[in-house]
Amino acid sequence: MTASDAARGFASLAVHAGQEPDPTTGDVIPPVHFSTTYAQDGIGGLRQGYEYGRSGNPTRTALQTQLAAIEGGAHAVSFASGLAAEDTLLRAVLKPGDDVLLGNDVYGGTYRLLSRVLGPWGVNLRVVDMSDADAVRAAVAARPPRILWVETPSNPLLRVTDIAGLAAIGRETGALVVVDNTFATPALQQPLSLGADVVVHSTTKYLGGHSDVVGGALVLNDDALAEQIGFLQFAVGAVSGPLDAWLTTRGIKTLDVRMQRHSANAASIAAFLERHERVARVYYPGLASHPGHDLAARQMSAFGGIVSVALESGEAARRFAESTRLFTLAESLGGVESLVNYPDAMTHASVRGTDAAVPVEVVRLSVGIEDAADLLADVEQALSV
Repeated sequence: MTASDAARGFASLAVHAGQEPDPTTGDVIPPVHFSTTYAQDGIGGLRQGYEYGRSGNPTRTALQTQLAAIEGGAHAVSFASGLAAEDTLLRAVLKPGDDVLLGNDVYGGTYRLLSRVLGPWGVNLRVVDMSDADAVRAAVAARPPRILWVETPSNPLLRVTDIAGLAAIGRETGALVVVDNTFATPALQQPLSLGADVVVHSTTKYLGGHSDVVGGALVLNDDALAEQIGFLQFAVGAVSGPLDAWLTTRGIKTLDVRMQRHSANAASIAAFLERHERVARVYYPGLASHPGHDLAARQMSAFGGIVSVALESGEAARRFAESTRLFTLAESLGGVESLVNYPDAMTHASVRGTDAAVPVEVVRLSVGIEDAADLLADVEQALSV
């Protein structure tokens, strides 16, 4: 990110970073570069460093520039999926015998990657409520971890963790602090500015924003770690393809305005649900009743588009999830359309029976950008079934 970029506002960076008009044709929107190989001016004479599609692609470079700018980082690396990004970071940092201290309310795929893929390799996984600073300190004191891994707000129970506080613990103990910023996005929260070491994204979600591209990213400031991650990106090969990178870049350009609408709609849904007699609990940091509300108000500029709700029972939760009409029953989140998900049997089925299991009565709503009145009417009718 250049000095002039640093002076620009978030929305301007999202639209312009890495998006200079094509120098040959003047294309305002840079083209998609599909070529897998690049002509060399003599052996080793690379044009702008490009030689082969796995090692580099101009469209991917543009996305990485854009990602670094909007997260306020020095480096960004783009991958074929969020889990590919996570796996690369973990392999770059960990060795057999190392510990990862993980939030006890995280995406099931992250837990599965650590427990079932890296666990047999010798990585030790421990879980703790990351929103409880005393619990984190006790766990760190018992056995120092190599990585402190947090989602905030978390998936799907929307716990809020003090990023600056966690970063201080990391500095004291030498642990790398990794923040999954998928739910908040850099439009609402920038963990690097609060002291985090690495930011992780599933760009499939809000950054892409249209449920039409799978991707992941890492953003960081550490030059040496970025070099190691870049090497693994090349050597292992889980890179984002050029069209995927282009679609993600296009999505990011409207991220600021989309997150405002997602947040406003979600706030309306959460307030309605909190008053409903058939609802046992609403998980949304924008509510004053949420235990992390004050912290979220300090470290986020708005509260995001995810609302989770506990109903009377698992049966009631399933019935509600299967009764919506405008909310589509589907995995994933963060698209312009509203989705409903039953975590216990869908996104978090892999953590059933573990410390990270999701209560069976919980339903997760990814609130889209449709008319709020229509979304409220759909929720109301689904609760009446």
